[in-house]
Amino acid sequence: MARSRDAHRARYGKYAGGPDPLAPPVDLSEALDAIGEDVMAGYSPERAMREFLRRGGRDQRGLDDLARRVQEKRRELLQRHNLDGTLQEVKELLDRALLEERKQLARDIDMDDADRAFRELQLENLSPSTAAAVSELSSYDWSSQQAREDYEKIKDLLGRELLDQRFAGMKQAMEGATDEDRAAINEMLDDLNGLLEKHARGEDTPEDFAEFMDKHGDFFPENPKDIDELLDTLAQRSAAAQRTLNSMTPEQREELMQLSAQAFGSPQLTEQLSRLDANLQVARPGEDWGGSEQFEGDQGMGLGDGTGALQDLADLDALADQLAQSYVGARMDDVDLDKLARQLGDDAAVDARTLSELEKALRETGYLKKDSTGQFRLSPKAMRQLGKALLRDVAQRMSGRQGARDLRQAGAAGERSGATREWAFGDTEPWDIPRTVLNAVRRTAAEGLGFETGAERPPQPAASTDAGASSVVEERGTSVSKPPFKLDIRDVEVTETEARTQACVALLVDTSFSMAMDGRWVPMKRTALALHTLIKSRFRGDHLQLIGFGRHAEVMEIEELTALDAFWQKGTNLHHALLLANRHFRKHPNAQPVLLVVTDGEPTSHLEPNGEVYFDYPPHPLTIAYSVRELDNAGRLGAQVTFFRLGEDPGLARFIDSMAKRVDGRVVAPELDDLGAAVVGSYLGSRGPRGRSSGRSSGGAGGFGGWGGRGFWVDD
Repeated sequence: MARSRDAHRARYGKYAGGPDPLAPPVDLSEALDAIGEDVMAGYSPERAMREFLRRGGRDQRGLDDLARRVQEKRRELLQRHNLDGTLQEVKELLDRALLEERKQLARDIDMDDADRAFRELQLENLSPSTAAAVSELSSYDWSSQQAREDYEKIKDLLGRELLDQRFAGMKQAMEGATDEDRAAINEMLDDLNGLLEKHARGEDTPEDFAEFMDKHGDFFPENPKDIDELLDTLAQRSAAAQRTLNSMTPEQREELMQLSAQAFGSPQLTEQLSRLDANLQVARPGEDWGGSEQFEGDQGMGLGDGTGALQDLADLDALADQLAQSYVGARMDDVDLDKLARQLGDDAAVDARTLSELEKALRETGYLKKDSTGQFRLSPKAMRQLGKALLRDVAQRMSGRQGARDLRQAGAAGERSGATREWAFGDTEPWDIPRTVLNAVRRTAAEGLGFETGAERPPQPAASTDAGASSVVEERGTSVSKPPFKLDIRDVEVTETEARTQACVALLVDTSFSMAMDGRWVPMKRTALALHTLIKSRFRGDHLQLIGFGRHAEVMEIEELTALDAFWQKGTNLHHALLLANRHFRKHPNAQPVLLVVTDGEPTSHLEPNGEVYFDYPPHPLTIAYSVRELDNAGRLGAQVTFFRLGEDPGLARFIDSMAKRVDGRVVAPELDDLGAAVVGSYLGSRGPRGRSSGRSSGGAGGFGGWGGRGFWVDD
C-alpha cells in the first residue's frame, strides 16, 4: 500500500516550460502613453516604441538596464581574474616536489654520497623556467615517493586542463583517471577527428554520427542531435580556448606550449587536440579564432576556467548586441533568453520576455499599423486609447482632486445621455427600471435573501407585497410564490439627461517653430487630442475642426496633427486660420460657433488676395488689419471666442487682450501642464446652460473657470 501511495505522489517545482501561463497579460496603457508622447514630440511610432523598450516603465526594467548589467558583469570578469592559474598551480606542485626531494636526500643516510651529490646538482641546475624544469625532470629518478606523486600530478593536471579547454567539465571528470581512462580519451579524440575529416570531405552519413555517439556519447552531455550541433558546440569552445591563449602574455603562452607536451606524460594528447582545433577551424571559420581580452585581476584561472570565462565574455558581447537592437530589422525575439538567464539570472530573462511580449502585443493588437509607404503609424485604436488617457488627466486637473474620474452632474434636464448613475438625494431624473431591478436581484442573491423554489409555505393575504412587487397567489393550494428579490433604495439608478446644444468648434493651434523651440509643441498636441477625444466620444453631435497655422494655415486630421514634425518656418498666419474657421462655421449655421485659439506669438503673415503668403516682422499693419477683420467676421457669426496665450511676451499680451475685447471674448494664460484642462473647460463652458460668458480671465490655470459646471465621464 505504501508503494502504491508513493507511486501516485505528485511532485511540485518551479514552472520552466516557457512564459508563465497564469501571468496577467502585459499592460499596454503605460507603453501607449509613452509612445504617444514621443510621437507627438516628432518621433516615428517605430522609434517611439524602441525608446520605450529601451527605457522601460515604472515597474518594468528596460533594455538599457539589462545592457548595463551585461557590461557590469563583463567588466567584473576582466577585473577580477587572470589567466595564469594553471601556470601558478604547476609552479606550486613543482616547488613542493623539489622541496620533498631535497628533504629526502638530506634524510637518506644510506645513499651513496656521490649519488646524493649528483642528484642535488641536478636539482640546483634546473632551468628557472617552470616549463623547462618540468621537461628536464621527466627522466629524473625521484627518491621521495611524495615528490614523485607531486610531479605526476603536474602531468595529470596539464592533461585535464587541456581537455577541459575543449570539453567543459573534463578537469573534474578525469581527476584520478586510470590508464584505461586516458586510453579511452585518446580513442574518442581519434574517432572524433576521423568523423570531422570525413564530414569535411562530404563523405559522412547520419549513421556515422549515430555510431560515434553510441560509442562516445558519455563525453558529450549536451547530447547533440546531429553533426552540425556537435560542430557548433565544439567550435565555440575551441575558439574560446584559442582566444584564451591569445589573451596571455607571450611568455605565458610559450611556457604553456612547452608544458603541454608533458600532459599525461605523452605528447599524444597535444597532437590529437591540435588536430581537432584544425578540423574545427575548417568547419567553422566564422567563429572568433583571433580575438583576445585583457584580464587584470588577481584571481588566477585554470585553462578550462579561462576558456569558460572567454565563452561567457562572448555570450555577454552577443547579448549586448541583441539588447542594443541597433541593427536593421531588430526585434525583441532576437534576444537569447536562455543565454540571458545563464549570465544574469532568471529575473533578467523574465524582464526581457515581458518586453518581447509587449512589443508583440503592440504590433499584433492593432495599435501600430503600416501605411502605404510601409512605415508604422499609430492606429485609430491607439489614438482613441491615448486620447482617453489624456482626457482622464484633464478631468483630474479640472476636478482639483487626484483620482476623480468624472464631474458628477451631466445636465439637469433635456435629452437622455444614455448613461445612468446611482440615485442621490434630491435627484429628479427618471428611474432606469431595468438597471434598478437588475441591481436588486444581484444584491438579494449576494446577501443570501433568496429561497428555494417549490417550498411549501403557509397561505398569505393576497395583498402581501415586498417593496412594491406583486405576489402571485394560487387560488387553490398551500404555497405562495414570493418575488425573488427585495427592492432597496441602494438599487435605484436614474437616467442622466443633458441639455443638448450642438456646437461647431474650431480649434486653432499655432504650429510655428517657436512653439517647438520653447517646449510647447507636445502640450499643444496633447490638448488637441484630448478635445478631439472628448467630442468624438461624448458630444458626437458637435462638429470639430482642427486648424494648424504657421506660415500658412491648413485643416488637419487628428492623426496628421499628432504626427506633425516641428520644422523651421517663420510666420504666424492667424489671418488664414480665421478664414478657415469662419468657413467651417458657415457650413453649420444651426450650431453654436466656438472659436478656440492657442498661440504664442503675434500674427506675422497673412494671405494676399492672389493667395500668396506675405510675411514681415515686426507685424505689418496690414497683417494685423486682415486678422482683425476675420476675427470680426467670427464675432458676427456669433462665435464664442477664447484665446489661450502661451508665454510672457508683453506685446503678445496686449495684442491678445485687444483682440478678445473686440468680440467680447476671453483670454486664458495657462501653465503648459494645464493647457488641456483650460481648452476643454472653455469648450464645455461654451455649450453649457449658461451659454456665452463675457469678460476676460487671465493668469494661471484658474483662468478657465466659468464653464458652467459641465462634466464628462472617461471610460476605462
